[in-house]
Amino acid sequence: QVQLVESGGGLVQAGGSLRLSCAASGRTFSNYAMGWFRRAPGKEREFVATISSSGGNTYYADSVKGRFTISRDNGKNTVFLQMSSLKPEDTAVYYCAAKFSGPWGTRKSSDFGSWGQGSQVTVST
Repeated sequence: QVQLVESGGGLVQAGGSLRLSCAASGRTFSNYAMGWFRRAPGKEREFVATISSSGGNTYYADSVKGRFTISRDNGKNTVFLQMSSLKPEDTAVYYCAAKFSGPWGTRKSSDFGSWGQGSQVTVST
């Protein structure tokens, strides 16, 4: 099992930036892919971004491409989501997740085996 703890959420004005962090423990971090998902009020959880185990490959949802950057520090067992040019529609609870098997580039939440507790991001107008 892997334990994931997010941090870095908060309230920001439209056009601003935030960086989310997700610290992992329990298994060798460099052996598995990581992803970020979000759930806005009244909506289903949706894919945001994913990164391969080495950090050499990334994949983004069209809605965040060019504004968000996923990265990881395998020495610190942490994955990040740098969010810039934030919009009110980015308001959601953001979750990090770990994927232990299969191709790294999936966007299906069911392919991820461990999840963090979530971090609220609120973007005001």
